[in-house]
Amino acid sequence: MAARHRGLALALLTSVQFVLVLDASIVNIALPSIGRDLHFDQADLSWVANAYTLAFGGFLLFGGRVADLVGRRRMFLAGLALFTATSLIGGLAPNAGTLVAARAAQGVGAALAAPAALALIMTLFAPGPERNRALGLFGAVAGAGGAAGAILGGLLTDWFGWAAVLYVNVPIGVAAIALAPVLLPEARDERVRGFDLTGAAAVTGGLALLVYTLVDANEAGWTSARTLGLGGGAAVLLAAFVAVEARVRHPLVPLGIFRNRSLTGGNLAAVLMTMAIFPMFYVMTLYLQQVKGYEPVKAGVAQLPVAIAIGAGSAIGSRLITRFGPRVPVGAALAVAACGLAWFSRMSATGHYAAEALGPAVVMGLGAGVVFVGTAIAATAGASADESGLASGLINTAQQVGGAVGLALVVAVSAHVTEGAFADGEHVLGVALNEGFRAGMLTAAGVALLAAAAALALVPGRTANQGAREEESVPSEKVGHS
Repeated sequence: MAARHRGLALALLTSVQFVLVLDASIVNIALPSIGRDLHFDQADLSWVANAYTLAFGGFLLFGGRVADLVGRRRMFLAGLALFTATSLIGGLAPNAGTLVAARAAQGVGAALAAPAALALIMTLFAPGPERNRALGLFGAVAGAGGAAGAILGGLLTDWFGWAAVLYVNVPIGVAAIALAPVLLPEARDERVRGFDLTGAAAVTGGLALLVYTLVDANEAGWTSARTLGLGGGAAVLLAAFVAVEARVRHPLVPLGIFRNRSLTGGNLAAVLMTMAIFPMFYVMTLYLQQVKGYEPVKAGVAQLPVAIAIGAGSAIGSRLITRFGPRVPVGAALAVAACGLAWFSRMSATGHYAAEALGPAVVMGLGAGVVFVGTAIAATAGASADESGLASGLINTAQQVGGAVGLALVVAVSAHVTEGAFADGEHVLGVALNEGFRAGMLTAAGVALLAAAAALALVPGRTANQGAREEESVPSEKVGHS
């Protein structure tokens, strides 16, 4: 395939990935408007966001493996079509139930499309510098999507109403569906015919229940019977999944894949990385609005430097990793991100934006950009041609689960400290909230340091070159236009 053609294909895949990640956060600023128009109970309003996250995180492994078996372009198109159609349905939703159901279906569509997109990049670009640059761009848009959601959500809601945050997906989805058959190759594993339905049901149910448990724990209580029961149920399902995979003829996730040190180390680093980094987007949005008093649009625009910094970090990261391998750049970048988070933990209710938010966000974003591309390279290097969709599903799942765990942890710490401030006699809401946010970001900084140590210990060096040698020894998969 010509370089220009591959460039257009990469632009298509990264644009779609940007929209899929964006949709996890774009509705947040619109929630008050949605609640008023559709008469949501306040306690139920969070499900507009959570329904998407649950379905996205729960179905990623399923989507990645099915893409290997039935075709990556075919699964990319199917997921994108579902995502686009349910975006339209969500925008037209006449009531709360319809909107939540549409958001859940959106998440399923995203879970089918996202791992297929990453697997197609692995098909299009050879291991080494070329693939690293492509993954660098892919990591940049994925990382920036979380920050950009706040910006676009605020602008669209202010200008056109809350439904616009869903309608915006429709023209993008239609254009991508039209271009995909022209720009993307079909690729699938011709050797495997069976499919592990039992394992798929167990892991999908287990992951969705795990994410739900984490999302719900701050409301139900971390030691409540509900949280312990749901967490136990998730553990049982995931244990059953491992038992099934060890015995079936055609496993959804062949357990032998975890003998690949690069893949295992990259995924573990990705879990810890997203635990540390993703909560900053949430805390920064609330800090700017609830403590600094910014209007939604201003709060969204104030996060633009984060997206720019992540993009710059990803561009730098792809070069560093090509030269040095992922271990040292990822470990060092996580330490940089930890410094940014620790700096942000010094925020005050009366300080200036540049010192309280802009500086820390840029430092954190630069580190995060390197880490996004580094963990993606490490977690997909060395995966055989017939397992590229599975490897893509694993890294996407690691990011989603890590983000859910990290957000639940930071919210729990922040809420506990805020409640303590009120108990100690603080009467100003903004000051009490600020104390909680400071504690939450300091916790995230600690997780980032733990992630740096894990990356230096678990992620091998020179992985990209090793991956190139390994793939040269693997029979090529069937790739062609259909």
